[in-house]
Amino acid sequence: MDPQQVLTIGRDGLLVLLTVCAPILAVVLVVGLVVSIFQAATQIHEATLSFVPKLLAAFATLGLAGPWMLSTLVDYIQHVLQSIPSVVG
Repeated sequence: MDPQQVLTIGRDGLLVLLTVCAPILAVVLVVGLVVSIFQAATQIHEATLSFVPKLLAAFATLGLAGPWMLSTLVDYIQHVLQSIPSVVG
C-alpha cells in the first residue's frame, strides 16, 4: 500500500462525509439564520427559540434525506471493502 492509495481513500472518505452532512448542515444554517432575524426583529432572546426549530429541522431533513444518506454511505463502505484485496495484495 503506497501513500497515494492512502491519500485517495482518505480524500474519498472526506468527500463522502461532506456530501452526506451537507443537507443537514445547510438546513440548520438557514433555519438558524431565519430564527436569528426573527429574534432580532422582535427582541425576543430565548435560548430554546433558537434550539428547538434547528432540532426539528434537522430531524425533518434526516427523515427526508436519510435514505439517500444511508445508501451513499453503504455504497462507499462497499467500495472500500471490495478494494481491500487490491490495496493489500
